[in-house]
Amino acid sequence: MKTMKVCIAEKPSVARDLAAVLGANQKREGYLEGNGYQVTWTFGHLCTLKEPHEYADAWKQWRLDHLPLIPPRFGIKLIENDGYKRQFRVIEKLVTQADEVINCGDAGQEGELIQRWVLQKAGCTCPVRRLWISSLTIEAIQEGFTKLRPEQDFQSLYEAGLLRAIGDWLLGMNATRLYTLKFGRDRQLRSIGRVQTPTLALIVQRQLDIEAFVPQTYWELKTTYRDTVFSATKGRFYDATEAESFLTKIVNSVFEITGIQAKKGTEAPPRLFDLTSLQVECNKKFAFSADDTLKTIQSLYEKKWTTYPRVDTTYLTEDLYEKAPNILRNLKTHAQWAEPLQAKKLPKSKKVFDNSKVTDHHAIIPTGVQNGVLTAAEQKVYDLITRRFIACFYPDCRFLTTTVLGEAAKVPFKTTGKQISEPGWKTVFEKESNLEESDEEKQTDPEKTLPVFVVGERGAHQPGLAEKQTQPPKPYTEATLLRAMETAGKGVEDEDLREALKENGIGRPSTRANIIETLFKRQYVRKERKNLIPTDLGRELIATIQVDVLKSVELTGLWEKKLRQIERKEYDPALFLEEMKGLVRKVIHEVQQK
Repeated sequence: MKTMKVCIAEKPSVARDLAAVLGANQKREGYLEGNGYQVTWTFGHLCTLKEPHEYADAWKQWRLDHLPLIPPRFGIKLIENDGYKRQFRVIEKLVTQADEVINCGDAGQEGELIQRWVLQKAGCTCPVRRLWISSLTIEAIQEGFTKLRPEQDFQSLYEAGLLRAIGDWLLGMNATRLYTLKFGRDRQLRSIGRVQTPTLALIVQRQLDIEAFVPQTYWELKTTYRDTVFSATKGRFYDATEAESFLTKIVNSVFEITGIQAKKGTEAPPRLFDLTSLQVECNKKFAFSADDTLKTIQSLYEKKWTTYPRVDTTYLTEDLYEKAPNILRNLKTHAQWAEPLQAKKLPKSKKVFDNSKVTDHHAIIPTGVQNGVLTAAEQKVYDLITRRFIACFYPDCRFLTTTVLGEAAKVPFKTTGKQISEPGWKTVFEKESNLEESDEEKQTDPEKTLPVFVVGERGAHQPGLAEKQTQPPKPYTEATLLRAMETAGKGVEDEDLREALKENGIGRPSTRANIIETLFKRQYVRKERKNLIPTDLGRELIATIQVDVLKSVELTGLWEKKLRQIERKEYDPALFLEEMKGLVRKVIHEVQQK
């Protein structure tokens, strides 16, 4: 008798792609069949952790004396949805009759959790293997099915996902009930979450810093010589009398060039995209929300144009170097930049190809497949990803930075100009009329090219004082908030430093967009143009929370680090669970005492 293999995908569209490759072409109710395979699907999460009242009837009532809510053993249930239940019955029937199940869920922590819960609920007893692929192209699927791995290889991934869900349940259920009962006026819900609340605290603190900011007046001494503006090297003057005295000193003097320094520099291509950096760039360039970008890149992945999106690395595995020339050849939409690379051997930079920097998946890149039609949003996102990929094989941009020193009545001045000598990778990012420019780009001056100066030359100049004020911190945008979440509140621009801080970032790349959307939905945050502004309700909630652990980005980042360590088998899952339970008990005790 022929064995039957049941494949379970995370959504119907992916199931159809898998079935087409496997030869399972016969449509059935809730699955596809053929060639010894039955290919079925979930709709994302079909199961979830049980509600408090499903562990104990008494927990249906919200009462302070019932806290903490800590079930002796956590259980799962089907989500209340007729369509979900109907599809689950299909899966359950297929699994109980299968000789083997192939877990074809999204290749990540959340995808693993979705599938494991469904298989547990369905009472699966047959062997389970795992399909692990980074794109949905025919070649990737075919290769993936030749390299199926045993379920046990992904046990730590599942445990990390399970403990994330349990930790969120423990803290969310208990803290939300605690603060709603103790501080909620008219039983108004006070929603508190392990990642949601520290993220809101960041936004509230930034707004408080803006409101507390006291502007300070200062003056800048500048002079114009040969149509070039020079600035006094002293910098800002915070005393008007001192500023005026310097101006008086130089007003009738001669300006002399005292030195010229030219320094060669290079700039490497930007790193490839992980999900967060893609969301940041799309928010800056196109004002897309983090959620808009996630939906768009997910669609591009399902249309096979790009690789798996929910990633937190900007590196590629070294085996992809051999596949890169073929991908470049197939990038017909970007041929003007891809074709020049085909005449020579591609460079293999450690900033691009590094196995040690890749765990589950590599950075987001184009697959080389360009079939079908893209929406306007998909075209913009695809263009960003594809240009980054092409640019990583181009040489560094080379430039010359020239600093010209001058002097008037012994008061030193300087000006700096930058000239690109070899554009290198920057040619890939030349402006095109069909691409929108961001506000930031429109306001950015082109690189300043200086006239030719000679040391010792002298002449008339026009000095002046500019009165200015120090500026408050800027409100968070989704772009800057995503960066802050990624680096535990440290909004750093340096790419290498950002990589190092990711370990302690809060939330996962795939969940950060949802966290921000939740803050909007709960009416804790509103948007003014691109700026994220806390509402009175959001400010009040953070003011109410006196227990630092609930709103500390650093502490939440440490929990995230432990979850990553669990995934790598470097931390004991049982110990983490006990720590979470202990934390919940401590928080409840502290708040009850207030």
